[in-house]
Parts: sequence; C-alpha cells; structure tokens
Amino acid sequence: MSRATQATMNEGEVSFRDALRVIYRVVTYLRFFKARIAAKLSFITVELFFRLLLLPWALKIIVDHVILGQSIDADASGFPGYLAPLVLPLRDMSPTTIMLWMLSVGIFIVIVFGMTPNRATGRTASGGLTGARAGSTGVASATLAQGHDTATQSENLANSGGEFGTAGSDMGGILGILDFKIHMRLSQSLNHLLRTQLAEHIKSLPMTTLDDQRIGDSTYRVLYDTTSVTGIYEALAVGIYGGVLMISITLGIMLTSFGSAPDVIIVGILVGPLTFLFVTPLARIARRRSEASRSAGSKTTSNIEEGMSNVLAVQSLGGNKQESQRFSDASKESFKRFRAEVFIKLVIGVAGNLAFLTGQIIFFILMAGYVIDGTFTAGDYFVLHYYFFALSAVFFGFGFMYTEIQGYVAGMARVFHLLDLPAEKTREGVNLPKIQSGLVMENVGLRYPDGRRALHNINLEAHLGEIVALVGPTGAGKTTLAYLVPALLQATEGTVSIDGTDLKDVSVLSLRQQVSYVFQESQLFSDSVLENIRYGNKTASLDEVKAVARTAGAHDFITALPDGYDTNLGTVTSKLSVGQKQRISIARGLLRESRILILDEPTSALDPETEAYLVDALHEAAKEKLVIIIAHRLSTISHADNIYFLEAGEILESGSHNELMAKPNGRYRQYVALQGTRA
Repeated sequence: MSRATQATMNEGEVSFRDALRVIYRVVTYLRFFKARIAAKLSFITVELFFRLLLLPWALKIIVDHVILGQSIDADASGFPGYLAPLVLPLRDMSPTTIMLWMLSVGIFIVIVFGMTPNRATGRTASGGLTGARAGSTGVASATLAQGHDTATQSENLANSGGEFGTAGSDMGGILGILDFKIHMRLSQSLNHLLRTQLAEHIKSLPMTTLDDQRIGDSTYRVLYDTTSVTGIYEALAVGIYGGVLMISITLGIMLTSFGSAPDVIIVGILVGPLTFLFVTPLARIARRRSEASRSAGSKTTSNIEEGMSNVLAVQSLGGNKQESQRFSDASKESFKRFRAEVFIKLVIGVAGNLAFLTGQIIFFILMAGYVIDGTFTAGDYFVLHYYFFALSAVFFGFGFMYTEIQGYVAGMARVFHLLDLPAEKTREGVNLPKIQSGLVMENVGLRYPDGRRALHNINLEAHLGEIVALVGPTGAGKTTLAYLVPALLQATEGTVSIDGTDLKDVSVLSLRQQVSYVFQESQLFSDSVLENIRYGNKTASLDEVKAVARTAGAHDFITALPDGYDTNLGTVTSKLSVGQKQRISIARGLLRESRILILDEPTSALDPETEAYLVDALHEAAKEKLVIIIAHRLSTISHADNIYFLEAGEILESGSHNELMAKPNGRYRQYVALQGTRA
C-alpha cells in the first residue's frame, strides 16, 4: 500500500488535539503579514474606541436632553469625565439647537466612520457581528453571489472571513474604505500564499503518491479548502483582539459610570459561560459534519474531472446516462452532507441565542427596576443597554467561537494533510556533472509501497551514442524500468548509476536537467505551439524549434494551423490528431539540451513514412545522446544498437536484432513472429 493511500485511509475524524495543531499551524502563517495585521488591528482599535467611548452617549443626550427636555448638570455629572468638555457647551442650548448639533455630528460620523448613532450592534469573537451586523448597510463590504454549498461560498470566504461572507470593515465612510482595502488585500494574500504553496507541493509529490491522489480531490482542496484559513485568521487575529479590547473598554465604562448596577454587569458576563455550556457539546458534531460535507464535495469534483477526462470512452460506450447518474448521486450526496452541516449550525445558533436572549430578558427586568426607582434616567437605560448588549455579545461570541471555527478547522486539516505528504527530494545529493559515458543498472529490483513487485534482477548497460530499445509484452515493466533513469521511481534493490555515480546520491534536479522523457500520452499545455516545443529549453530560437519540428515530422501541419507556430493549443488541441500531438511532444524532447532521451512508444501514432524519417533522426541524435526507446513495432526497434526483451519485470534476452533473431527458441524471436514478421 502506497504512503498516499495509507495517509488517505488515516485521514479520518479530526480530534480536539488535531484541531489545536491545525489552529497553531495557521497562526504560523500570520507572521508573513505582520504589517497588514497591525494595520487591521489599528483600525479595529479606532473603531471600537469611537463606538464605545462616544457613540452610546449620543443616545442619552437625545433621550434626556432633547426628547425629555432635561437640563444638563453644571458639572456634566451624568456623563464620563472625558466627555465633559464636549457636553458642557450644550448646557445652555435649547433642545432644538442640541438636536441640530447632534445632526451635524451624525453627518460627520457618517462621512468619516460610516455609522449612525443608533447603530447598536456588538462584535462577536469571530470578527463578525451579531444582530444588525448581518444586514447592516453602514459598513464597507463586498460579496459575490453564492449558493448553499461549501464550494461556491469559498470565494467570499477567501476575500473576508466570518459567518456572513462580508468582505471588509466594521466601518463605512472614509476610514471604512481604507480598512476595507487592507482587509481585502490581507485575506487574498493569505489565501494566495496557501493556495500556491499547496499547488506547488502537489506537483512535487512522487509518482507513487500522485497515482493514488485523485485530481478532483486535489483541486477541491486547493480552491475550496484553503479558504478556511481566513475564517481561522478572523477568529484568532481579529476576533480575540477585538473581543478582549471591547470587554476592557465596556467593563471600564460600566464599572465607572454604572457601578451602582453590578448585577447588570454580572448578567452580561454570564452570557458567555451560558452560551459555552449550550453550544460546546455540539462542537464535535459540527466538525464531523463539515468534514463529511467537504469530502462529499471533493468526490463531486473528482466525478466531474473523471467524466471529462474519459468523455470519449463514455460516449463511445454509450455511458452518458450511466455517467450522468453517477454524477447525480455524487451531487445529491454533496448537498445532503451540506444540509446536515447547515442543520447542526442552526441547532447551535438556536442554543446560543437562547442563552443570549435569556440575558437580554434578565437585563430588561433589572434595568426597568433601576429606571422606575430613579437610580438611572431613561437615557441611561439606552446607554447601559448598549454596553450590556456589546458586553454580552462578546461573551456570546467567545462561547460560540470554538464551535464556529470547527468547519474551518476541518477544511484546513484537509489542506495540511496534503501538504504533509512527503515530496520528492529533488535538490538533495551531489550535482551530476555532464554525462560522458552512460547508464548502468546492476541487480536492480523495484517493489511498489503496496508490496507489488514490478522489476527483478535487472542488469542493463547503455552508453552515449547508442540507441537502446526496451521491448516486451504489455505489463512487462518497460515503462517502469525507464522511469528509473530520471528517478521518477526509485529502485528498491540494486544500483542504478550514471558515469559510475549511484543515482541515490545525485540531486534529482540536476539529473533531470540531462534527461528528456517523451511520454506515451502526449503532455501538451494551453499555450502556443512554439512555447510547447521549447518548454524545456526556453532560450531556443525559432529556427531551432522549426528544425526539431521538421525532424519530428511536425513542421508541415504546424504551418497549416491558423497562426502557425503561434497557434494556441488551448483552442485547437482537441482538433489535433493523436499523431500530431505526439510529434509535437517528440520535437520538444529533441530540442531539450539533454544527454539522455527516452521515448515511450514514439511511433505508435505515426505513419510509416514519418516513422522512417523519425528513426533516421534518432540515429542522428544518438551521436551525442543516449536514446532509449520503448516500442512494439519492429520497424522502430530493429535498428537499435541493443535490444532488451522484458517479461514479467525481468530481462530475459539482450542483444542486437540479428543476434536475438538468431536464437531458434528465443522469446524475442517468438515475439517478432507474433507480429507476422518472418525472421
């Protein structure tokens, strides 16, 4: 069993300890954005100081001194000391004038902060807001259309964080726009870093791992799971800081201005433990539901990828209805899992709101008594309610926070699982000098991680200036043997050496710079024909590209394309024949400045004339290179300097075509006879 398969099987439920590890790893990524995070926290500080120190008292002024017409005390005793210089000038004004001043201040607030004095909301510990925050228009925000599934919500999450998918700021106006810009850049940069890191790591995985990793699942993790980092960042870097700062400011004001109502303060604080008590038992269920939803979503993505990759087989075998049903089942399962995730979130929301509303009811009863007995004015009621709401909302958010980020933890656990799969060690080892002699394999064997044996007791010698052919029936191990040369696979037994240096001691990167591999299945990119051919040799001139294209028999059909060598294969590649694609791949291999050229079935899709032309070209190339050909067609292999006949992972015979044909009962001779060719 391969390491990737074993790792996938072990990728089960995320435990509490695993969740803490995930959160810690996310924190390590935040160090790359210290300046932006500091700027974001500065805006939060400004917004909270303004909203908590100034905004609530505007309610008291309007209620007590405008609506009720009460006079302001000579020492502004009903207000905090820091507000006295601002309140005392209003003392000699009429209620109408006071209201005009408050209106002017409100206009200023809207321009600078984008808030109105009656915007009584509280920040949750996850960085979002409760109550009116979800539908508030007084903040700088930007959201895209999204559906009720994890995948389509990921772009909004990548650009922000928090439960409501609102990208930006808790302010509007001038400061809100600046805050919005910083927040957007920070969220996108964080996601971009993780996405590119994961995509790069996937492409560096060993072939044995890649064979076990579904493309659709990898795509889902890169595009959709990585966005979970924003939600965790919001909860930790923004939510905790904002929550702690809000508690500090709110408690300070409540204790100094409303210390005669300690029971109200205690109720506000107790909302947190009460919420935590209600929702924490559901945390594990929430995480498991999110894991199941993401897993089902990745299966749907994989289903699409497999269907598109095998569309010709589906159509030719009449499997359209079957494939549609397979996708339908996967899609239904995905939405079913997402509905289960949403349901548990609704249950958690109801449980948390019960705690929050319980606190609100108790506050109303207590505060009503204080107003009735004259301890506080009607305006004080609104001010204290504002602070109570803010305080209880923060503790409500803290009680909710661990449960809320479970979905994000599940997503990041999938990301880190893939990042933790061991990559190829391409740079470790000595740099291989320019190859002068050739390749030697001594008693080489290969077992796959799952225990299957692919090669056994391979002894092979090949030198520069030679054409070596690997021949044998399907499944004989020819391609596996060729994969050992550029270290796409590592021998588990014996020694593979070049110029006497064991490849286990060689930097894979320096090795592959001298080995070109033309695969049996054409690997073309969505780029121009010119860039496809010189993909491995970016400095090659157009004349050099045309020369190898002529050698590969590709020049004539390339010049007939709409834009010749500038034709983008992303638009016409599906219209190229298999043989045309193969010839472009061969030209790319010939152009690369390598000492070893490996071609896997290079002539399988070529006509006899083009094949003969290519074989002559390979003999010309072999003057400076070692050319290894994997082929079945006699016309391709008969002129090789040395032929190795493989069967069941072993070399049974080796020699030139004539030498092997001279063996009366030789396996190579029998193999040729099966092709209808006389010795």
